[in-house]
Amino acid sequence: MNILDDLKMQYRLGGIAMKMIFWNIGCFLVSLFFYQFSTGVFDFPNWIALSSEPSVFVLRPWTFLSYAFFHDGFLHLFFNMIVLNFSSYLFLTFFSAKQYLGVYILSAVFAGIIFTLGFNLLHLSGAIVGASAAIMAILVAATTYNPLMDVRLLLVGNVKLWHVTAVIIVLDLMQFRLGNSGGHISHLAGAFFGFMYVKLLQNGIDLSRIVTAVLDFLTNLFKKPSTPFKKVHKNYKKPVEKTASKIVVKDKKQQQIDEILDKISQSGYDSLNQEEKEFLFQAGK
Repeated sequence: MNILDDLKMQYRLGGIAMKMIFWNIGCFLVSLFFYQFSTGVFDFPNWIALSSEPSVFVLRPWTFLSYAFFHDGFLHLFFNMIVLNFSSYLFLTFFSAKQYLGVYILSAVFAGIIFTLGFNLLHLSGAIVGASAAIMAILVAATTYNPLMDVRLLLVGNVKLWHVTAVIIVLDLMQFRLGNSGGHISHLAGAFFGFMYVKLLQNGIDLSRIVTAVLDFLTNLFKKPSTPFKKVHKNYKKPVEKTASKIVVKDKKQQQIDEILDKISQSGYDSLNQEEKEFLFQAGK
């Protein structure tokens, strides 16, 4: 089996978390076309990255989701995928694959909305890419559901899940003014969405059903119509009544008479013995 076949098998059998990692890696490979070797940075077009400019994002509403699958560099992708893999394992311990996909998509859209609102209120302009907001939502959702879950970290040992999440959020807050303020706004918005998702779910409101319903609608919309069931009418034939058989089975008496008559026709009446004569006489009565 070659590497390509192995990757295909991992994609098919890996579950929703593995598929999400593959999608992010695939989008990163596509984004290499936008890498500027002269400046050493990615120059994402405004139909991929989410811009804070209303004149841009209003005409490109899909960017509220597309930005969450692209990354500004290999290290950005690498560390995000490590945290995504860790967070996905925790989330899927308690929730379903459909809920996972719903949280990823809705949190990305929610974080994108908060980013655009925040930048416009602060009179700033910029654009963002990255899955960090959606990853934070998945991590915080798992933490909100079971904050005291034990997690084993390399070189650290066992810690509570809420300790890990708290450290990540604090680091985000500490870097708020150091640069990439738009990214940090979206990260915190994603974390807030993850928290609210679980709280609403505990009150019987599952926001992920919105995504499930939309995906089901699109699937049915583009699904190839199946061949309608055709009812086959068979010509009904009235059962044919069995006619009486024309073959007459002779009884023993009749058979004896026929044998005697044959004997008479061949040798004459005188050839019959006394017993045969008496039998024929009795039969003729």
